[in-house]
Amino acid sequence: MIHPNKTYAIGDVTVTKIEEMRLSVAPPSFLYPDYEAAELAPNLHWLTPSNMDVGSGNLIQSIHSWLVRTPHHTILIDTGSGNDKERPRNAVFHHLNTPYLQRLAAAGVQPQDVDYVLHTHLHVDHVGWNTRLIDGRWVPTFPNARHVYSKAEEDYYGTSDSHNEVNVPSFGVFEDSVAPIIASGQAERISSDGGDYLDYFTFRPTMGHSIGHMSIELRSEGKAALFTGDVMHHPLQVVRPDWNSVFCEWQDAARASRRWVLELGAEHDLLLFTPHFAETSAGYVTRHGERFGWRYE
Repeated sequence: MIHPNKTYAIGDVTVTKIEEMRLSVAPPSFLYPDYEAAELAPNLHWLTPSNMDVGSGNLIQSIHSWLVRTPHHTILIDTGSGNDKERPRNAVFHHLNTPYLQRLAAAGVQPQDVDYVLHTHLHVDHVGWNTRLIDGRWVPTFPNARHVYSKAEEDYYGTSDSHNEVNVPSFGVFEDSVAPIIASGQAERISSDGGDYLDYFTFRPTMGHSIGHMSIELRSEGKAALFTGDVMHHPLQVVRPDWNSVFCEWQDAARASRRWVLELGAEHDLLLFTPHFAETSAGYVTRHGERFGWRYE
């Protein structure tokens, strides 16, 4: 079930989720190698039915983009998984056929309207709609957009040395979803230190899940929000920030980045726009003594 879109106002900027697909394929014991079954019972009251499938026990997750409209630009934060991609080692994303572009059009945006695509990182489910298959070739989906991402991501995923057990799901992704953007001259790299971008955004280094992972802060008219990227894959990690996902490559750094996001969110009451939480996918971190909680907005 696709959750109805909700548009959020951050000052004079609006943010709307464009959902590509909803997943319920991963039991918590797979997604989190350090999973402790004792955590399940005290959290079932909020996990089910929207964040965990009652029958299978699998976690429910979303894959989507965030459509950001400023007074001057139309921007996407990440681009999902894409259609027609060859992902034989990752069946969830293999030869998809989703109405993502139709949903984007329903929000009033055609591919040529997108001015910028800001990437948190270059994994399979964050860059897929960078390109689409036309006459047997992968061509840029958003012909007028600058694609902005950490140079460290390109340096790493653009070489065969990056192919390891953890990032198997992203095999082939650079070749069909990033390289064509580079070839078309639409790629813009930022340093591992991050920094301000345009008038509203700041790239915040949150390395760990990937080598050059960035969370992206949005500020407008005294209001603030954070596009978290994959520092967390499910709200269970708000409750247990010590749990890394099976897809995190740098374990200690991933935990440190997650803790930083949670502390920042709780301290400043930031609206967090996540890439994989279910329901609205946006919400607030709450603090209860030494532990954190999550509230959807």
